[in-house]
Amino acid sequence: METKIYSVTELTSELKRLIEDKYPFIWIYGEISNISAPLSGHLYFTLKDESARINSIIFKGQLKNLKFNPENGMSVIGFGRLGLYESKGTYQIIFEYLEPKGIGSLQIAYEQLKARLSAQGFFDVSHKKELPFLPDNICIITSPAGSVLYDILNIINRRYPNVNIRIIPVKVQGESSETEIIAAINLLNQFVCADVAIIARGGGSLEELQAFNSESVARAIYESSVPIISAIGHETDYTIADFVSDYRAPTPSVAAEIVVPLKDELNIKIDKLTLSLKSNYSRFYNYYKNNLNTLINRLKSPKRKIQDLMIKNDDLSRRITRAQINLINQLRERTEWKNDKILFNNPIKYIIKHNEHIKNMLSNMLITMNIMINNCRHILNESSAKLNALNPKAILQRGYSITRTIPDKHIVIDSNNVMIGQNLEVVVAKGSIICSVERKI
Repeated sequence: METKIYSVTELTSELKRLIEDKYPFIWIYGEISNISAPLSGHLYFTLKDESARINSIIFKGQLKNLKFNPENGMSVIGFGRLGLYESKGTYQIIFEYLEPKGIGSLQIAYEQLKARLSAQGFFDVSHKKELPFLPDNICIITSPAGSVLYDILNIINRRYPNVNIRIIPVKVQGESSETEIIAAINLLNQFVCADVAIIARGGGSLEELQAFNSESVARAIYESSVPIISAIGHETDYTIADFVSDYRAPTPSVAAEIVVPLKDELNIKIDKLTLSLKSNYSRFYNYYKNNLNTLINRLKSPKRKIQDLMIKNDDLSRRITRAQINLINQLRERTEWKNDKILFNNPIKYIIKHNEHIKNMLSNMLITMNIMINNCRHILNESSAKLNALNPKAILQRGYSITRTIPDKHIVIDSNNVMIGQNLEVVVAKGSIICSVERKI
């Protein structure tokens, strides 16, 4: 018998066929580890137990249908098919469905969403809006077919029958319930048709309450500008909507009691306040009336006060008139006295007297100045004659000359002070002559 020799590809293809034919679809459980989520949107992980592990994958389409987010360390049960990855020679399981082991996927999804929204601040008390004390308009978002709506209406009408109520009918469970609830909240905020809103439904299982555990519904409640009261399920039922809403009522009936006060109690309170107001008003009125009467008795008559002021005004007017007349007389007398003093000391006579004296002094001064000028002129003529007689240029006019060296211009008075051939300057009365020494005598 001839031994068949397989290539790697042939053997891998044979194993792939055998595995996929033997195990087309299986149920398997184990613990998730090594989760990887690339940009493709698929989820890769390892499913393991105490002794073995297998590579696993959930494609993007199946991942969207899961009710929870797979995490490392989570025990799960899944349904899928075996496959062999030929290029690496490893086998893997491709999951079509996955759920947590021992606890429902809805409960896991609920806890995960609750933790995520809490971390983002959706449940913070600081974001809660205050409910109006007495709203004019109330909006109820619930199913029109259930008894919840009629219970709320009956309680509100019994407590405060005059309030306006608007109803936005929605499905509270099923496929389209989440979309309808979000649309109702958006409609409420778009038209601002209520001061407060109640989202209500009766009790049910976790699956039936799933619409109120939706992240999109939670965000719609969080972003609502109108305060929202959640009244979902029984007192022990808690949904994500309960944590996000501005007030959580244990039941729809309690929500109806919270949203409006008892009108009869308000009327009683108003009556008590009215009586208290009347009593206080009467007491204050009497108090201020007595004070006013006391002040009136202490006040003088305005007419008498005016008369006193008129008399005082007349007296002051007379005194002012007398004072002004006295002042005018004093100023007149002082003016006349100063005028007489000015006439007595008239400066004109002093001016005439001193004017004659100035004329005499001026005449004497002119005579003296003429004499001095003539004397000075005589002295000047004598001095001029003496200067002319002593002027060297006058001597030169008589034929004399002055001899000077060149270039020092020293006057030559001794022939021994010059040398033969030396140039000399001879200054005459009109001009100068440059000469050369030929001999000395």
